[in-house]
This record gives sequence, C-alpha cells and structure tokens, in this order.
Amino acid sequence: MINMKKLVLAFSCLLFTLLSRADEGMWLPQLLEVLNEKRMKELGMKMSASDIYDVNKSSLKDAIVSFGGFCTGEVISDKGLVLTNHHCGFDAIQNHSTLDKNFIRDGFWAKSNAEELPNAGLFVTFIIRIDDVTSQVLKGVNNSLPENLRQSLIDKNAREQLGIVNKEDYQEAFIRPFFEGNKYYLFVTEKYDDVRLVGAPPSAIGNFGKDTDNWMWPRHTGDFSIFRIYAGKDNKPAPYSPNNVPYKPKKALSISMSGMEEGDFTMIFGFPGRTTEYLPSEAVNQIMTVNDPAKILVRDKALAVIDKYMRADEAIKIQYASKYAGIANAWKKWQGEVSGLTNTNAVAKKQRYEAAYREILNNNPALKASYGQVLDQLNAAYKEIQPFALARDYYLETSSKIELFTIINRIRALNTKKDKFDYSSSLAAEIDWMGNFLREMNIKVDKEVFAAMMELYIEKQDPIYVSGFAKKELEKFKDYKTWAEHIYSKSIFADKEKVRDLLNNDPSQLFNALADDEGSNLLIAIADLYDKDIVIKLNKIQSQINQLQRIYMQAQMEVFADKTFYPDANSSLRVAFGNVSGYNSPAGKKYEYYTYLDGVMEKYKPGDYEFDVPEKLRQLYKKKDYGKYGSKGKMPVCFIASNHTTGGNSGSPALDAYGNLVGLNFDRVWEGTMSDVNYDPSICRNIMVDIRYVLFIVDKYAGAGHLVKEMKLVYPKK
Repeated sequence: MINMKKLVLAFSCLLFTLLSRADEGMWLPQLLEVLNEKRMKELGMKMSASDIYDVNKSSLKDAIVSFGGFCTGEVISDKGLVLTNHHCGFDAIQNHSTLDKNFIRDGFWAKSNAEELPNAGLFVTFIIRIDDVTSQVLKGVNNSLPENLRQSLIDKNAREQLGIVNKEDYQEAFIRPFFEGNKYYLFVTEKYDDVRLVGAPPSAIGNFGKDTDNWMWPRHTGDFSIFRIYAGKDNKPAPYSPNNVPYKPKKALSISMSGMEEGDFTMIFGFPGRTTEYLPSEAVNQIMTVNDPAKILVRDKALAVIDKYMRADEAIKIQYASKYAGIANAWKKWQGEVSGLTNTNAVAKKQRYEAAYREILNNNPALKASYGQVLDQLNAAYKEIQPFALARDYYLETSSKIELFTIINRIRALNTKKDKFDYSSSLAAEIDWMGNFLREMNIKVDKEVFAAMMELYIEKQDPIYVSGFAKKELEKFKDYKTWAEHIYSKSIFADKEKVRDLLNNDPSQLFNALADDEGSNLLIAIADLYDKDIVIKLNKIQSQINQLQRIYMQAQMEVFADKTFYPDANSSLRVAFGNVSGYNSPAGKKYEYYTYLDGVMEKYKPGDYEFDVPEKLRQLYKKKDYGKYGSKGKMPVCFIASNHTTGGNSGSPALDAYGNLVGLNFDRVWEGTMSDVNYDPSICRNIMVDIRYVLFIVDKYAGAGHLVKEMKLVYPKK
C-alpha cells in the first residue's frame, strides 16, 4: 500500500510550481489581514491591513471608487478631485467635443469650479463595507437540487438578506457570488451621480501611441483625466444641481514624489472586471485556438474600414474615436492572449494541474465519491459547446459592428413596450440615446462595415449556422458591396433624419417598418436562426457547464486544501500586490521597468495620428523644464510591476509601501494579457503612468497648478 502521507507530501512538492505562482491574485480587501498581510509585508509593505480596509475608521478603501461602473478612480484631494484614466473619461471628453472646441485634440482644463463640465449618466460608487453572507444565502441549498430550483432558493435567500441589511436610506446594497457561487458577499455602497470633468490632456498625450502602442511595452502614454465629485450641501449623494458643492471625502490619497525603483512594493486597489483562472484545460484550449482567433478576424475587418475613414476625415475621427478604441482594445488584447497562452504552454500547465488533482482525488475515497467524474464531465461539456460558442461569437461580433442593426434592434425593443405603462419614459430615454448615437454615426462608414461583416458571417463559419435568407439575398445582388448599397438606399433605418424625426413625432411608422423593411428583415432572419438553432442549445450546455464549474471549484479547494485561493474578478473591490520589475519577453528581449520623456521624443512623428507630440511639450523637453517632477535630469513617464490586473483596473491607483499614490494603472504588457486565464509571473506585468508625469502635465504643460495645490504631496523615501 502507498503511504498516504508520503503521497500527499510528494504531490505537495509537485504542486509548489503549479499553485504557488509568485504573488498572483486579486484579493478581497476585508480578508487581507487573515490571508495576505504577512506576505505583503515580506514584499516590503509598511502599512497594516487595517490601513487598507477598515469599516470603523478611515482607510484607503474610502478613497477608491468604481468610476462609471466600468473603470476605477481615486480621490486625490479633500475637495473631491478624482483621478482616472484618459480612456476611462474619454466618452465624457468626446461628448463635450465639437469641431470648434475639440477637447479630444486640444485637451480641456477648467480654471475654476464654475467651468467644470457635468456629465449626464456618469457616476462614482464608494464601498462602505463588505459582509460575508454565504451561510444565509446558501441556507437549504445543496448540489442535489436542480439548477433552476437551486438558483430560485438562492435568489429568495438573497432578497431576504437585502431586506434586513443595516444601511442608511441614501446607501445601496447588493449581493454578489464568488468562487463560482460557493461564497456570497454583501456590499453596502454610496453612489454619487454628479461627476464633472475638470481636466484632460490632449489625446497626443493621454492616448499617445494609440493603437500601435496599446497593450505594449515600452509605453509612453499620459493616460489620465481628472473629474470632481459633487454632493448636496449635507455631503450626501444628490442628483446634478448647480447648487451642489464639491464632495468632502473620508479619505484622499497622498501623492508620493519619490518615484519607484526595481523591487519596490506596489499595490493596485480597484475593481477588476472579469477573470476565469480556474477553467479546465479544454476551455483554455478553445479560447486559444477557436474563439479568440474568430473574434480577432472579425475585428480586423471592422477596424480596417473605420481606420481608413478616420484618417481621411477629421469629423469622422471625432465621431468614431471612442468606438474605434473600444473595438481595438479587445482585438489587440485577444491577440496577446493567444500569444501568451501559446508561449507559456498554458494548456499543458492546466493538464499537469489536472493530473495532480486527479492523483490526490483518486487516493481519497471521500473526495472521489463526491467529485470523481466532475472534471472529465466539465472538459467533455466544453467540447460539446465548441461549435455553438463559435457560432455565437460570429453572430455577436459581426452584428454588433453594424450600426444599422443597432438602430433596428433598439426600435424592436421599444416596439415591445408601446402598450406598457412605462412606454412614455422608455420613449423619452430612447430619443435621448438615439440622438447621441446618430450624431456619432456615419452612413458611408457603416455601409462598408456592413459589407465586410456580412462577408465574414456568411463565408467564415459552418453553413448550418448561416441564415438561409441572408444567403438568398447575397445571391440576388451577387456581391457584398452591391448588397450594401441596396440595403442602405432602401432601409428607413439607414435614414438618420427620418429615424430622428419619427422618434420625436410618430414612432409608430418605425414600428410598422419593422415588418417589411429590407434591413429589418435581414436582421430578424439572422437573429431568428441564432435564437432558435444556436442559443437554445448553447444555453442548455452552458447551464451544465456552470453547474460543473461550481462543483469543480469546490472540489479544487478541498483537494488542494493547503492552497489559498482567490476568487475570480467580478467587478468587486480587490487588492493585487507585487513588485516593480522588468521582464524578458518570450523572444528573449529584456525590458526595463521605466520609460522617460526621451522615449516620447524618439517616437515623435510630426502630424501623425498616433505619434504626434504637442509643441509645448516638445519645448518643455528641449529646455528640460520639468520642475519638481523630474528625476536626475529626466522626466519619468511610465513603469511596470508584477501586479495581477485586468479590465476594470483601468484607473486604479498604484500605491507604494506606505499607501501613497505613485502611479495610475492603465494597461498590461501584450505578452501577459493572458493573465485573465493563466497568470504567469515571468511575463505578466501591469503598466502604470508615473504620478509625477501626471502632475508635470497638469502643472507645467497645462498651467493648471491650482489643481496640484489641492493635493497632498509627500516624499516618503526622504
């Protein structure tokens, strides 16, 4: 007989390299004292876990906000200044831009509170406290329950908890699952809806390098923008009003002027969006070889069309700048993800992990009885879902890039509400939304995007998932360009003025057009096939996967009982920690951890869409006029560290060992974007703009030194 203790010891040694991967993780702040404080101090942290998260006294969490629900921001003054990324504030900057006042091109700086610009729909959310409600939410729940009954019971229990939560009337609460639904936490929050634009550098600084440099290192981007939170005179949340006053925070971050050195402790505090670190090997293989390549191909084509028009027309550049950036961001990320998963042998790593998991499981009768077939069933379910998931990606990626289809879908949704009591408010909201959408749409561009997307939809996937109606229409017009010309000349939904006018005067004409409009008929045919032949099968298998993934997550935590697991990101407040560090790329190139303004000038291309540099910045560089923000005659711009981050962490503060703000997280290195699926300490690095570069641009470049005077600057290393 094999000695069980020796077996466990042997596999503990094997698992050291599989499970203890540097300082990977996105950790819940309320658990840092128990799980992470010791390790964080070993890495150089000088503060305590209670300095980071405390519900009884002011702590760093009180300076961190969810910015708009899609990024992170941080409070940097006792008058409610909030710092976030330029790309996080870009929609607000774009909405205030015109050809005459082009804040995208020229930047914007309010000289006083009166000049700060309100932004309808923009909000920030503070976390007040986080409570473990797992036992209450899972009361009466077990794995033998059918999934629909299980979820119904969970929902009922969660509603009961939300009904008795201790909070103020102006506060909100929600419950979110963790570890695939094996744990539940309740969040009490405060949401502020009056958030005003204070300052933004020109895109030649805030988005320097644009798409070429996106997800790349070395990086030289001043990716920041500044907003201010306004509150009622009682300092509580209030809707926008000119009578509101700057918010007085519980905590504002101090700003370090000492800079960072290799090996220094760093911490990212923010709201990472979504990761899937505990997938089985078959799921990772599909991401790498099937789904990501398909989505990359679709976006290749859409971006090529939009880029052509943006480079030729300044007005179109303004219209499509935000949309182009949004499409390109994931497109390039997926390319890096495929490369990273391939170069780090991610599937083989997962398979080794699964082999170790099976070995321990099969030698423990109790664990084997509970979880014996779960992993095999999960991998099998992913193989079964592959063709449907690929069809889903082609449908969603192609149809969502065609703005004509977006208009039709919005009208279809509004049509379903025309006989309901809330129709008037729905119509008003749609008129407002559609006005903004149509203003940022160009029919000529969309027509060419349509031709490119329909070609991919019809020719690049299994014919059984392609609408028969779409095939017949193509046969009628012979080629995609002619087809597009016909659709856009006939469809009422391609007439921006008619859509705008009818929504304001007689929406019933748009509703009636849904039945016989050629654009509408095409979309409905494509959507019907998707809904009937793909979604039903996809959802059935996905429901099975969700159940198996939850049980597999539970099994991993029991099989590897000595490992400390962190939950996947789900847009809740998290802490990631690590050290400033360069890296060697898979190709063997060594990358240093800092970049400087010298690198901006080396990349400078006069008049170029991506690499132009404003005259004033060039003059400041020429004179080496960096003020107190430079270091040893140079102007630091960006640096990298080993913090585990993802989307949603954009705008997160980079904090030093004492909790001072040293930078602003905005990206990851291209080779390490696969960290959402497979964190690897050898190449996973997050990219931050140095806070001294931010202040240099605000003060020396923009002449907005009054904003710096609001902030508390410190020199911890001195």
